[in-house]
Amino acid sequence: MTVELIQGLLITFALVVILMPSYIRLLQAAGFGKRIREEGPETHYVKEGTPTMGGLLVVAVVLLTYFFLRQPDAATFAPLAALAGVGALGAFDDYLNAKTGEGIRARQKLIWLTVVAFVAAWQIQQTYAITAIAVPFVGAVSIEPWLYVLFGAFAIVASANGVNLTDGLDGLSGGTVAIAFVAYMLIALLNEPTQANLALLCALIIGALLGFLWFNVHPAQIFIGDSGALALGATLAVTALITGQILVLPLIGIIFVIETSSVLLQVGYFRLTGGKRLFRMSPIHHHFELGGWDEEKITIRFWIVGILASLLGVTLFLASLDRLR
Repeated sequence: MTVELIQGLLITFALVVILMPSYIRLLQAAGFGKRIREEGPETHYVKEGTPTMGGLLVVAVVLLTYFFLRQPDAATFAPLAALAGVGALGAFDDYLNAKTGEGIRARQKLIWLTVVAFVAAWQIQQTYAITAIAVPFVGAVSIEPWLYVLFGAFAIVASANGVNLTDGLDGLSGGTVAIAFVAYMLIALLNEPTQANLALLCALIIGALLGFLWFNVHPAQIFIGDSGALALGATLAVTALITGQILVLPLIGIIFVIETSSVLLQVGYFRLTGGKRLFRMSPIHHHFELGGWDEEKITIRFWIVGILASLLGVTLFLASLDRLR
């Protein structure tokens, strides 16, 4: 199985690297350039017009490669559906942003994302007849099926938005979400043989993201867009649900938690204090950027935090396995 994972990773990496230059030229010809917010950091103004919707190629390569190598099974149906369904939503949002400067309304986007999340959570609960959830240091704790579906849907929506908020610096979201998928690939491999195909899907995503990062590191030639950030965030949460390690996701995806929390804290503090700001700007990567940190320094340091958090998350999973034995 290890050989298949490496082969799959290399295939998607190679496909993205080979196809991306032509894809970038296609997006440029179609006028799919990034619109930079006026209230954003001034250093980002030079990124105006950089092609976006890079995530669409990542999603397409992963889906086509997986269907070429495997048939969907119980462990991969939900993540593949989430990747395709949320990817389509994000691609349409990227299209509207590029053409009109305004994407799908936040409420409409949330409704579509919530529908996909509930369907995915319900499918997972029904497939595995889940009546308990793994709690680190505690073990399996009983949970009502309807509550599991509600919690699972919330996790999917939160993860999708968390990765999307992290998408603000060159290489930041692509690198951190790739690191998180490495952690869940290891968990799926160690979990049980029936999740081997899920591990393969994680490997395909990792390879495609590495290929994307080849063009996305500073200075970025293309951005991942909502088509990638939303889809990969949702798929990450679905993967965590299937492995039974959803409560470890806030640790493995700690960067996404920090980014989301910074936005919530900023908005709450602004309202409570009548206009004062807790951070220079949110999400928090912009706070550090306005504080004088280079873009590359922020990205690499966030990657390091993500790697360390993922190692801790896998360690918690291994500790829980030892308890069961």
